[in-house]
Amino acid sequence: MAKTVGPKVWVMFLVLLSGLMFGSTALAEPESQKIEEATTVLEQIMAIPEGAIPPSLLGNAYGIAIIPRVIKAGFIVGGRYGTGVVLVRGPGGAWSNPSFVSITGGSLGWQIGAQSTDVILVFKNPSSIEGLMKGKFTLGADAAVAAGPVGRRVEGATDVTLQSEILSYSRSRGFFAGVSLEGSALQIDAKRNANFYGKRGITALEIFHGHTSTPPAAQALRRTLDRHAPRPQ
Repeated sequence: MAKTVGPKVWVMFLVLLSGLMFGSTALAEPESQKIEEATTVLEQIMAIPEGAIPPSLLGNAYGIAIIPRVIKAGFIVGGRYGTGVVLVRGPGGAWSNPSFVSITGGSLGWQIGAQSTDVILVFKNPSSIEGLMKGKFTLGADAAVAAGPVGRRVEGATDVTLQSEILSYSRSRGFFAGVSLEGSALQIDAKRNANFYGKRGITALEIFHGHTSTPPAAQALRRTLDRHAPRPQ
């Protein structure tokens, strides 16, 4: 005999659909607004007393990805999707213009519901960024990723964390902490880059090497990063 689906399950399913509809609307927002959101996310997270990304990690980071409002949803099969930006340090430690990226991931097992989280990835060396520019880049497969430590110090971090190429963080419902994102895929968003910089076919390499103008939203994000992740001395 077939089992009927209870009313609570249907209510949760409708919540899931609402989350996905919200997510599709958010992901369609203008590029400048997405960068402004990334700036706000970074400002708010770094303002958390004794609970932000350790300044020493940001100060020595080669790159950073900020992905606001990643939608994580599931109904038996789960998944996540979001768009954001990634910036890298250039000669002398200056931060580059932002390149747009997308993040996707999936999971199996009983699950239902939808959630929006802000994701930050701290790249500790250039090899991971180089891999990202070559195509779809899977966290945990193409580069070691670990949940990053929070607070002003990193003494409590494990050897696995400190040896990982990428440190991952997320903020959900006001709570900020390291998070495991193994299996999630990062990819350069060429369409958004072309829209934002007004140049069809522009590459992430061109953006990172300064072969573009710097729109006001990008200037504000770079200033914010300079303040929280200044150039190494």
